[in-house]
Amino acid sequence: MLMRRRLYFVLPDSESARGMLDEMLLTRIEVKHIHFLAKRGALPPDLPEANVLQKTDIVHGAQLGMVIGGIAGTIGGVLVVLFPPEGVSLQLVAVLIAALLGALFGTWASSMAASAVPNSKLKAFHPFIEQGKVLMMVDVPMRRVQEISDLVARRHPEAVAGGFEPTIPAFP
Repeated sequence: MLMRRRLYFVLPDSESARGMLDEMLLTRIEVKHIHFLAKRGALPPDLPEANVLQKTDIVHGAQLGMVIGGIAGTIGGVLVVLFPPEGVSLQLVAVLIAALLGALFGTWASSMAASAVPNSKLKAFHPFIEQGKVLMMVDVPMRRVQEISDLVARRHPEAVAGGFEPTIPAFP
């Protein structure tokens, strides 16, 4: 599995963002790994806008919901097995089923709630976005992080490096 690292760059405007997109494409970064975030309605249609997974805390919410739901389901399953309803004989598999159902419900419920919450990892960039700047998120292979960072610094001095996220799985 190819691991990627998400790099963040704050750009002054859409024109600079368009130039960065072209630069990333020329370095063979696929467009599906490049995302832009700006004020609502400020991003031109030719720039790939960040989707709900990048804009919101839905992924974090789903992970948290899975853990909490799994724990709650396990506890509920244990209680039902230890204190079964009258006339019912339950096996330990009921604990597993309850844990799985709890994890599924927790994932669903928590991700629905988290879809309305802005991505906490982007909190530091919100003042820049409110000023009309554009945030570029680019997912690059781990071995190319330094190369891409150096290229951006050399060819786009107007871009402000905003750090990086530790690792991004290859599948999204």
